[in-house]
Amino acid sequence: MSKIIHCVILKRESEGLDFPPHPGDLGQRIFDNVSKEGWTQWLDRVTTIINENGLNTADPRSIQVIEQHMLGFFFQEGELGGLPSGFRAGGKK
Repeated sequence: MSKIIHCVILKRESEGLDFPPHPGDLGQRIFDNVSKEGWTQWLDRVTTIINENGLNTADPRSIQVIEQHMLGFFFQEGELGGLPSGFRAGGKK
C-alpha cells in the first residue's frame, strides 16, 4: 500500500514516492514531503533548468546547481527553483 503524505508542492494529501529519489539527506527530505505528482512537476522543471542553463548531470558542479534548484522548488529555500530568467514556454519570444 502506498503511503500518503502532505505534499509541499500540491499543498494537500497525496500518494508519496516509493523510495527517496535523490541520495542523501535531501533525497530523504523529498521522500518525506513530496508526492509522486509533485515529483513529476519537478521532473518537468528540472528538464527546463538543465536545458536552459546547459547543465551536465555528470558534472558535480551541475549537480550542486540542480540541488540548489531542488531546495528552492520544493522548500522555498534559497533563490533558485523558479524557471530560468527570460524563459518562454514553447520557444515563444
